Amino acid sequence: MEFIMAGSKIIAKNVDHDEDPRIVSAPQMKNRDYEWHIVWRNVLAFIYLHVAAAYGLYLMFTGKVNAFTILFAFSFAAMSAMGVTAGAHRLWAHRAYKARWPLRLYLALMQTMAFQNHIYEWVRDHRVHHKFTETDADPHNARRGFFFSHMGWLMVRKHKDVFEKGATVDMSDLEKDPIVMFQKKTYLVVMPLLCFLIPSYIPVWLWNEDPWSSWYVASITRYTLTLHFTWLVNSAAHIWGTRPYDKNIGATDNVAVAIGAFGEGWHNYHHVFPWDYKAAELGNYRTNLSTALIDIAAKYGLAYDLKTVSKEMIEQRVSRTGDGSHPWAQQTEDCSDEHHHPENPVWGWDDTDMPEEDKQLAKIVHRKTE
Repeated sequence: MEFIMAGSKIIAKNVDHDEDPRIVSAPQMKNRDYEWHIVWRNVLAFIYLHVAAAYGLYLMFTGKVNAFTILFAFSFAAMSAMGVTAGAHRLWAHRAYKARWPLRLYLALMQTMAFQNHIYEWVRDHRVHHKFTETDADPHNARRGFFFSHMGWLMVRKHKDVFEKGATVDMSDLEKDPIVMFQKKTYLVVMPLLCFLIPSYIPVWLWNEDPWSSWYVASITRYTLTLHFTWLVNSAAHIWGTRPYDKNIGATDNVAVAIGAFGEGWHNYHHVFPWDYKAAELGNYRTNLSTALIDIAAKYGLAYDLKTVSKEMIEQRVSRTGDGSHPWAQQTEDCSDEHHHPENPVWGWDDTDMPEEDKQLAKIVHRKTE
């Protein structure tokens, strides 16, 4: 792909290269020209965020900010991250489990604090990403390179295919959720309060932190770091790592990303089984804190109908399409797997393209009891 700068536009031209050996799970990127319109407002915002976050890190590492402020910043970072991972991602985007209203409200508030667009838009983009992964319709198409899939996609207008395919994704479930729709309506008012103003004010109020130090550390540095951990799932976990479940797709299992993103780095597994509430085969909470939160919520009746994958389904998929890195790959005979074909991907549990056989073979734990 060649790039030509023309004013505020980047003209990207597809040129002939050797075909990528990976099988893309949606119609291939078309050989045509298209324009990337730079969104300068976002570019300038990111420049400020990173300069301010660098100053916040300087304050932290030079002891110019109270230790309680640092602890507070990391605590709020973890809470807001859970709003994205356990909330926007596993609950709303993939419908991997169900939650009662107190948990949905908490996750919606934390997702608002994370400031990664409101739940409705986040889910729509993510479902399109799964249905049309690594094509022009993928909002953060990893085939355009690390920087684009990491954060560059937020600095340019979306490709028209993203809008066209996004309009085909069923969002009726979110439209029936009053918490999601209320968040959407009030987002521009509530988000600045939860993401920036309240986190800056609490350290000043409780332990007399310097207001500007609190702003740079508790708000800006916290927010910027959570952005990058989320973005690494879109970038690093589509480039580096193993493909134990399907070697033909771009998503990888990346341990470092799994730790930093609270369990979201087991991405090869996740793209094969997007409706698994664990987003991973492993039951290890050390690399999947989001699963721990959901399990605790289920224990106290706040989460229920947790969907997960049976051992038989995993064995079949590992044998049929894995890259050989899975321990079972050397233990199982080659067998056919009629499920989860990469050419017919699904975004989650209620996707109309999800085979009925998959639902019958899936395991559902903590079923709802009336």
